[in-house]
Amino acid sequence: MNVPPHPGLDGGPVYLDHNATTPVDPRVAEATRPWLERWFGNPSSGHAVAAEPRAALARAREQVAALIGAAADEIVFTGSGSEADTLALRGAVLAAAPGRSRVITQVTEHPAVLETCRALARLHGVEVTLLPVDGEGLVDPARLAAALDERTALVSVMAANNETGTLQPVAELARLTRAHGALFHCDAAQAAGKVPLDVRDLGVDLLTLVGHKMYAPKGVAALYVRRGVRLEPLVPGGGQESGRRAGTENVAFAVALGAAAGLAAAELTGGGDRRAAALRDRLHDGLAAALPGRVHLNGSARHRLPGTLNVSIDGTAGHDLLAAVPLLAASTGSACHSGARTPSPVLRAMGLDDARALAALRLSVGRWTTRADVDLAVGLLVAAVRSAEAARV
Repeated sequence: MNVPPHPGLDGGPVYLDHNATTPVDPRVAEATRPWLERWFGNPSSGHAVAAEPRAALARAREQVAALIGAAADEIVFTGSGSEADTLALRGAVLAAAPGRSRVITQVTEHPAVLETCRALARLHGVEVTLLPVDGEGLVDPARLAAALDERTALVSVMAANNETGTLQPVAELARLTRAHGALFHCDAAQAAGKVPLDVRDLGVDLLTLVGHKMYAPKGVAALYVRRGVRLEPLVPGGGQESGRRAGTENVAFAVALGAAAGLAAAELTGGGDRRAAALRDRLHDGLAAALPGRVHLNGSARHRLPGTLNVSIDGTAGHDLLAAVPLLAASTGSACHSGARTPSPVLRAMGLDDARALAALRLSVGRWTTRADVDLAVGLLVAAVRSAEAARV
């Protein structure tokens, strides 16, 4: 696949935070430009000025659908992944048959899902069950099987964890769920475009994908809704998006998401996932070789995203380490409250102690990451570790 030059950060930090957000691919920006500058019409209008925007919206829907093996009329454009998750959960539960007022999810889900579940419990009396995960962050299908009953309206389990990259056994979980007559939603924000996904093979009813995780702008996402699934809309009104999301469509950003989906599909076909995995492993191997016995993988070694590495380095604190390396852009999973660091809830749920959880670094490679970037990141991190140790002596 012919990839254009990096769209930004020339001379800036080595960017290893693609799980947080990706740069907009120049080809996506170029595809979007006419719908910002020339084709301004409302696609719902009945006159000639609406024709091009209406056709562009349809093409974008087809491109997004093709990435995940769906039909175009099963794609609903939204303004964010959080909105798509909320539409899936709230929409499914409020449209469920009488007596089905229970949602099952798992403890390491994204806050967009967990907080929507809490809101459903608070506002609508919905019963919420949180499944545990094992030390790799995986949900045991047997746990789900034991929890399912005739009251269950929906199960929501993400495809890939945003911190560790752990890939859940979605197809098996969805099969169990649908056997009990419930719907299955999958937040695939981190997985879409990074690993092959086919909604038919997975057996999901609802699936979220997000533009800014796959080289489109922030502010656009999509929800796959299997034909026949009823959802109560979050925004009722003009009937756009098959009545599931009212409001004049953001044609330019839908076009951007469609273009990004097409590029992602081509990159997967061309082995982009293998390239990312090789860079991830080079990063891990470099750190482990320079700091023997001190670098510990957090998450699953076998079932994870190709471009995500979450590690803890003994004797360090993740935030302090990154603060000492301004030429590296990366993340930790911990949060700061009034000057005190709180370990990542995801890592805690996996059974990690506070010291290891607070030492965690999330390093995620992307489309423009090079071997030189990886080697520089390794050198910067190792130097910072050794400098901190020397300062303590």
